[in-house]
Amino acid sequence: MDPKNGSSLTGFILLGFSDRPQLERVLFVVLLIFYLLTLLGNTTIIALSRLDPHLQTPMYFFLSNLSFLDLCYTTSTVPQLLVHLRGPDKSISFAACVAQLFIALGLGSTECILLGVMAFDRYAAVCRPLHYTVIMHPRLCALMASASWFIGFANSSLQSVLIFLVPLCGRNKIDHFFCDVAPLLKLACVDTTGNENEIFFASVIILLIPVALITFSYGRIVKAVLRIKSATGQRKAFGTCGSHLTVVSLFYGSAIYAYVQPSNNYSQDQGKFISLFYTIVTPMANPFIYTLRNKDVTGAMKKVLCRDYDSR
Repeated sequence: MDPKNGSSLTGFILLGFSDRPQLERVLFVVLLIFYLLTLLGNTTIIALSRLDPHLQTPMYFFLSNLSFLDLCYTTSTVPQLLVHLRGPDKSISFAACVAQLFIALGLGSTECILLGVMAFDRYAAVCRPLHYTVIMHPRLCALMASASWFIGFANSSLQSVLIFLVPLCGRNKIDHFFCDVAPLLKLACVDTTGNENEIFFASVIILLIPVALITFSYGRIVKAVLRIKSATGQRKAFGTCGSHLTVVSLFYGSAIYAYVQPSNNYSQDQGKFISLFYTIVTPMANPFIYTLRNKDVTGAMKKVLCRDYDSR
């Protein structure tokens, strides 16, 4: 970045919801509760996947990866937001802004790809049940999870470099509650059409390729389930996929709205609330979506709780 750029020396001001002071007080309480629930729910999923042998399967391996992702993703933005909601100081250093953008983009991109991988896992479980353990070998699962993380952070590295190469000419007030792509580009004092097109193209690839994989997987799943004559068998097969489809709908719906649209259609106020949704509401909801109707997880939870109670 150009050393004459004043924002590189003074950092940034995250305006967040400072134009609505009464809303800030309400948001602080709501987001604190949501964040604690996010920590509790996702930590529980990770712990149960480690403690119960029945949950040490490819499905729960990817689910624990997703829970860890959600924990990191929420923690990269929400604690700072809570501090800013409680006090007048809404500053963030230049280095912290770069790190926040890189981490949030990397984790978000990784989740996009991981949800596609999880759809393939469900396809193998429903459509190739006799060969499932051979197809979803632990080594392949580890490779697919590692590839998701690598591709996600490679995309983040590219986008972060493209954004921070743009001269900001000393403008340092970001109309958002964290360092995100669109609000940062609005600080530029040059034409950013080329940067916006490159970032749009990268976002389309990261979002739509997994969506295509998910669509293909669930298309084959629906065909396979409809061939099952037993209504009980159909409900069981759809039940194993329903939670994942719900999570996919929540995450991709908000992410596509936030990133895959022309910049002239981008409303900053709408962007803030959509960002709140995918940074705090979706990570909080995911563990509850996966556990409320999942007998394996609820059974594992009862075992762990009963074991702790008996040990006392």
